[in-house]
Amino acid sequence: MYSVILAAILSVLPLGASFTSAAESAPPKSLIDDGTIKELHQWLSNAVVHLSIDSQNRKYASISQNTIDNLDKQWRAERKTQDQPLIAAILSSPLSNYLTQIQAASSGLYTEIFIMDAHGLNVGQSSITSDFWQGDEGKFQKTFSKGASAVFIDEPEFNEDTKTWRVQVSMTIADNKQQPIGAITVEFNLTELARRKTSA
Repeated sequence: MYSVILAAILSVLPLGASFTSAAESAPPKSLIDDGTIKELHQWLSNAVVHLSIDSQNRKYASISQNTIDNLDKQWRAERKTQDQPLIAAILSSPLSNYLTQIQAASSGLYTEIFIMDAHGLNVGQSSITSDFWQGDEGKFQKTFSKGASAVFIDEPEFNEDTKTWRVQVSMTIADNKQQPIGAITVEFNLTELARRKTSA
């Protein structure tokens, strides 16, 4: 009897239809407008951001790709163990503390924030990322090398756990001479952003 009822339900659903209506269409990326980007720049102007990036850029000024790869491997390995010296060092930094506060103050709008140095290595983050080096990904390649004003908005993805749409917004971080020194990625709860703009 159950199989008959299920078959009847499926027969009236359009091909490829989902039981999760929220996942059928993403809010438009155009919700990330100039005003949204301006808000990011406002809290990025905090001195801890530039001081932290400058410090790591000096630390890794002559780093080799082999060392970068080894650090990235170490990070990935530490994610699976209790002993996490590299991860702990980043997460306990003043910059990570600041980004964690920014995310918390957003009341669910920002779901992840991390900042990269001139090599694409994490400098600070609000939570543990899957890897330490972002230099081989669009979030870094489509911002840092494209100039001080570069912004890259990735494609929205549906988060099954929270039933919300997420989108990553990345942009270059520049010094007061408009020279790129690093980059940032902010993951937005696009569903929440749409709600706020609708009710505004």
